[in-house]
Amino acid sequence: MRRNRLRHLPLQILLMLALAAIMVFLLFPFYWTLVTSLKPERELYASRVTYWPNAPTLASYRKLFVEFRFVKPMLNSLLVAAGTTVISLTVSLLAAYAFSRYRFRGRRFFMTMFLTNNMFPTVLLLIPLYAIMRKLGILYTPTALILAYTTFTIPFSIWLLHGYLNDLPSSLEEAAMVDGANRAQAFVRIILPMMAPCIVATGAYVFMTSWNEYTFAVMFTNEANRTIPVALKNFIGQLGVEWGMLTAGGIITIIPVCIMFFFAQRRLVEGLTAGAVKG
Repeated sequence: MRRNRLRHLPLQILLMLALAAIMVFLLFPFYWTLVTSLKPERELYASRVTYWPNAPTLASYRKLFVEFRFVKPMLNSLLVAAGTTVISLTVSLLAAYAFSRYRFRGRRFFMTMFLTNNMFPTVLLLIPLYAIMRKLGILYTPTALILAYTTFTIPFSIWLLHGYLNDLPSSLEEAAMVDGANRAQAFVRIILPMMAPCIVATGAYVFMTSWNEYTFAVMFTNEANRTIPVALKNFIGQLGVEWGMLTAGGIITIIPVCIMFFFAQRRLVEGLTAGAVKG
């Protein structure tokens, strides 16, 4: 037994070194962003590269919130991401349940259309959506951005939830209806709690997509309701880049996503792997 362990020790060491190298490769950009955001201005543009600031400072963060008023873009992004998540989950849950539990004409056609919707670049929707939003009188409002995001988050969410629902036996609802519940009550009391992991995973996907999206945000917002990605773009100009505020804004941007993953990581993993194994 001991001889076998010694025989596999070099392979284990190589594996650990390879994993460590991959982790360094993945985490170094975040580390460099953090270090850059803590550097004083004289170190940001110095010719000598430093991997940790000689005099760490929060001046970039102070300037970001006091002079640039970064709180406003953060609130706009939070409003848009939360609104998109709620609408997408509500519509997708009802649609996925209908496609999973009912058999009707055109069911496969619509499911195929939902899938092919994600095959085309979202930039193709910019001009039609812009014309529709202007016609409705909601252009340059958070509502326009939320509706634009739902055009590609809902189809993908339906597919995610549909696959999980197909793995839940319909006998669960039938047993509840035998006990006196109607279909809506059976869905809310039986199916919905069991779908919590998949709902969390789908909600995380929708929230992250809405939080980080740039193309629609720059098209359907103005100076009053810019979201975070568009606000950060303002630090990149023709005369140079405001590296301090740009990296500080990047660090602030990833904090809500990290907090969300920290509290929902268990259900997130369960939801992402749901339906992957049959039998």
